[in-house]
Amino acid sequence: MAFFNKLGSLARQSISQKGQVPMVSMLNTIRCMSSSKLFIGGLPWSTDDQTLKDAFSGFGEVTEARVIMDRETGRSRGFGFVHYDSVENASEALSAMDGQNLGGRTVRVSFAEERRPPQSYNDNRQGSPPQSYNDNRQGSRGFDN
Repeated sequence: MAFFNKLGSLARQSISQKGQVPMVSMLNTIRCMSSSKLFIGGLPWSTDDQTLKDAFSGFGEVTEARVIMDRETGRSRGFGFVHYDSVENASEALSAMDGQNLGGRTVRVSFAEERRPPQSYNDNRQGSPPQSYNDNRQGSRGFDN
């Protein structure tokens, strides 16, 4: 059900933009929808791994539940991840728990997206200054004499 809702929202987006949703975006959505990992946002600060697992275990076998902690303070960052044994259980949990109250706070539940590796400065010259900047610096130092 959540899969069709996401596809419907992408279709509405393409119609409103009078264009097409890029194929990459559509494929990424389908890939994420086939995941059994959920992102849980808006968690109460008091939530720990076991509390998160207990809250989501009613929808199927939870293989891992993890609240993300701040490295420096050791406190919760207010979000976590829940892994299920099947995509169907994850989808059912998403539909049932998104927007629900957990420990006094409304949680947001969505399929987790894979982390993108950090891009180095050498990739596509995105981190280097524009060529005109380098030309101006050389000229001002007298290199063009």
